[in-house]
Amino acid sequence: MIKAADLRTQTVKDLCVLARKMGLTGIHSMRKDQLVRALVKAAKSKSNVSSRRTTKLAQNRKSKTKSVASRSRKSAVDSAAGTRRRGATNGKTSLGKRKNTRVLGRIRKIHTERENMKDLSYVATTKTAQRGGAARKSASCAKALAKAPGKDRVVLLVRDPYWLQACWDVTRQCVQRASAAMAEHWHTAVPILRLFHVDTGATTSTAEQVVRDIPVHGGVKNWYIEIKESPKSYRVDLGYRAENGRFFVLARSNVVMPPQPGSSDAIDENWTDIAENYEKIYALSGGYLPSSAGGDLQQLFEERLRRPMGSPLTTQFGAGADQVLRRDHDFSFQVDAEMIIYGATKPDAHVTLAGEPVRLRQDGTFTVRMAMANRRQVLPVVASSRDGVEQRTVVIAVERNTKVMEPMIRESHE
Repeated sequence: MIKAADLRTQTVKDLCVLARKMGLTGIHSMRKDQLVRALVKAAKSKSNVSSRRTTKLAQNRKSKTKSVASRSRKSAVDSAAGTRRRGATNGKTSLGKRKNTRVLGRIRKIHTERENMKDLSYVATTKTAQRGGAARKSASCAKALAKAPGKDRVVLLVRDPYWLQACWDVTRQCVQRASAAMAEHWHTAVPILRLFHVDTGATTSTAEQVVRDIPVHGGVKNWYIEIKESPKSYRVDLGYRAENGRFFVLARSNVVMPPQPGSSDAIDENWTDIAENYEKIYALSGGYLPSSAGGDLQQLFEERLRRPMGSPLTTQFGAGADQVLRRDHDFSFQVDAEMIIYGATKPDAHVTLAGEPVRLRQDGTFTVRMAMANRRQVLPVVASSRDGVEQRTVVIAVERNTKVMEPMIRESHE
């Protein structure tokens, strides 16, 4: 920076040389003081221009730095956003695949359950029964089915004046024949029991009238049928009915005639009680009639009772019964036990006890009396809603251990 004091110490000739270097004009007519002022003014002007130029260069460099930093930040943000978008897309794709897998699995499960409900040859497996807590019961059922003949049959039993019980065995081959015979109508077919009223009349001809169709399902082997009119003769056909009304028969039952209401006591819904009254139930179910279903009724009784149907004395007590029943004294003492299982649900629900249907009252309550066998029993009680969507299971485990002590006979003293 040029100062006026420094310029005044120089000669006029030196000031003129300096003025020419700085580009000043008209310096020959100027005095020394004028030269000093002109040089100071020129120096200030040149200094301001240089300062503005430096500031502008600094501003340009700063702007370029900001622009580069902004572009870097934007690139980083775009990269992160792209990563997030790719991650979100991959996550959505993975989640969609998992959802599709679950949906497909659920559809397959529903389809399998629907096919099992339609298949009358289907029987609940041991694994299914174990989930209900009835492994021992299921194993015994599996053994009984293994011993059962491989034939298609339906047997009708009389339980009381207002209830019949249909028991059936259907092979897988029979269901396949029905599927092939019904062709495209098989997809709309439903398993039913068709109840007939049989009128023999006074002639040798027999007239039959359809009373109603009763929907049934796979997984069970028997069904209870309510009748409104008694005494009348009835029989059932087990088969499949398509949506167009076509009916394919799998098996035909025997003809039964329930007793007059009030003429006999109600028979409990268990084969333990049937064993005690089997002759009466066998006779009411038409077992002694020539038109009985080819021995299927007797065969069913012998399978369930696990003994041949001979004379009453031999069947109940075996050979030598006359000596077993001989009594030396009139004194006797007998003790037994039974259990009562009761509960309540919706009136339109379907309830089974150990695989056997349970009759519900109008308010949805039910009561079942069972003989208490001298062993451990596991009894699953299953209730299904009317539409079959919801199912509840309660497992009852009971055990009876009866010990008969040796009789004590006191000696009489005279």
